[in-house]
Amino acid sequence: MPRMLSGSGRLMTGILGGLRAFAIPMTTKFRGITVREGALVEGPAGWGEFSPFAEYGPRESARWLASALESANRSWPAPVRDRVPINVTVPAVGPAQAAAIVAGSGCRTAKVKVAERGQAEGEDIERVEAVRDALGPGGRIRIDANGGWQVAQAARMLRRLARFGLEYAEQPCAALDELAELRRQTDVPVAADESVRRADDPLRVRAAGAADIVVLKVQPLGGVRAALRVAAACGLPVVVSSAVDTSVGLAAGVALAAALPELPYACGLGTMSLLAGDVTADPLLPERGELPVRRPPVDPARLARWETDPAPWRDRAAAAAAYLGDAQ
Repeated sequence: MPRMLSGSGRLMTGILGGLRAFAIPMTTKFRGITVREGALVEGPAGWGEFSPFAEYGPRESARWLASALESANRSWPAPVRDRVPINVTVPAVGPAQAAAIVAGSGCRTAKVKVAERGQAEGEDIERVEAVRDALGPGGRIRIDANGGWQVAQAARMLRRLARFGLEYAEQPCAALDELAELRRQTDVPVAADESVRRADDPLRVRAAGAADIVVLKVQPLGGVRAALRVAAACGLPVVVSSAVDTSVGLAAGVALAAALPELPYACGLGTMSLLAGDVTADPLLPERGELPVRRPPVDPARLARWETDPAPWRDRAAAAAAYLGDAQ
């Protein structure tokens, strides 16, 4: 049975009344979507973002809601740095467009999407090669398959891509046992993303020996503080990434990256370029491959431009609220 937090009914009644929904077109199809949808809630500390993807049910969405409530109602942990390095994200586009994205980013690290449904392996090779050429020999490349490969294919593709000097491969396979098996077959470090953010127990990834690195995203883990606890308990190097958030959600990701004791890898937080607009007049955009640690205010006019019917998002938030106790 769902468990409600004490007083959560009153809390949800308060925030649902002011919930604002948005729908912002993507500049490039990403994760199979062309429009990024979500909602914003406002509290005494500012705004929080609630934007679970469409396939997420109420129990899984409860962590996203907990994150939004944290951002709206509590200040974030004190930062230990005032800027965080980021990578440029390269969608599953052609090689010329991939090179142009990298060249215009100002970043020295690129995350390249691979294993896109309907594309051939050769297209992945060409895309990564174009990114390597654009970065030059000193730049860093990581790939992200979103769990799209089986073990044998992943091992084969990593052998083919190794000549481009991969920093790591993010979620090359879907299941923990597959990641663990792949690690025994490749020298390329393996990073876990979906295996952490969509798991009932985010710490299972270490116990299974399934990853060298964990990718942490604030919304799917329940907020900045929850993500910091996961990072400490995992005991593995961390990459902080976004869930294709607006600047409201990105600011929470930046807060996590700023509060980590160590930050050995560039963060996947430079994703505003994937959206055609934002809810603030001062978006969190990269400056020479870094993001400043700041919290841009929501601009009423910008939000109004992308605003949509809040009723479906009120319903999703109300359904998720029933599981807030499980999200802590």
